[in-house]
Amino acid sequence: MNKGELVTAMSEKTGLSKAQTGEALDAALDTIQEALSKGDEVKIVGFGTFAVAHRAAGEARNPRTGEKVQVPASKTPKFKAGAGLKDAVNK
Repeated sequence: MNKGELVTAMSEKTGLSKAQTGEALDAALDTIQEALSKGDEVKIVGFGTFAVAHRAAGEARNPRTGEKVQVPASKTPKFKAGAGLKDAVNK
């Protein structure tokens, strides 16, 4: 399912127009992104938790040359599914 299909499905469930639903979805995604950018977690009970994981700096190898390369520390978004979502998937 892509974003357009998600908007259509949400629109049908809520009775809102696709434009309104698209705006609401965009606002929700933007809010999650802003919270993660600040280092905050976003917990949606029964669905899951969005958080920021910290990757330590380290060494890696270039697969073509075998040369060692320094990889800087970085942050990456992560998602941990909640019990309700896990149960729904396993039905």
